[in-house]
Parts: sequence; structure tokens; C-alpha cells
Amino acid sequence: MLAILNPLLLFLLAGLCEIGGGYLMWQWLKADRPAWMGALGALLLVLYGWIATWQITSFGKTYAVYGGIFVVMSIAWAWYFDGFRPDRLDIIGGLVCFTGIGIILFWPRS
Repeated sequence: MLAILNPLLLFLLAGLCEIGGGYLMWQWLKADRPAWMGALGALLLVLYGWIATWQITSFGKTYAVYGGIFVVMSIAWAWYFDGFRPDRLDIIGGLVCFTGIGIILFWPRS
């Protein structure tokens, strides 16, 4: 069970750092927020890159899986922080991404 939870938790943590960092940079540069938000955003983006290296899979496989997680987390972030309301197709797209994540990361290889 830990073999399944550990990579997912790392992807979740990396996603929070990347999306949170990007969001803070966006707020600083596009919404005229204070510079400390941009600095914190930059720090989170560096932390995201570091956390991604904690995965045991190769670079390409890690980023392929992370791409799907990023899509789903971005939809959730937009829903929670920006008031974006995902429609049926957004939900279906997220489920397709989760299916791909499961196949790439957990499907038994011969």
C-alpha cells in the first residue's frame, strides 16, 4: 500500500508547490500584489522541482504521470480559488487523466 501512496503523495506535494507557486507569481505580476508573493511563489516553484526528483521512476515517466496530476489539480485549484465551476466535460477529462495516471504508474509490467 505504501508503494502506491508514497508516489501519489509526492505528486500531490509537487503539484501544490507548482500550482501554488505559479498562482502567487500570477498574483504578483498580474493582480498587483506585493513582491513578497512573487518571491514566495518563486521559492515554491524551486521546491516543486526538487520534490519531483524524490520520485523513484525515470524523469520522463515521472513527468508523464505528473502531467495528468497537474491537469486534475489545476481544475481543483481553479474551482476552489478562482470560483471556476468545472462542468461535466472538465470532470470527464480529469477522470481520463486519472485513468492514464493509473495505467502508467501502476499497471503491472512484464
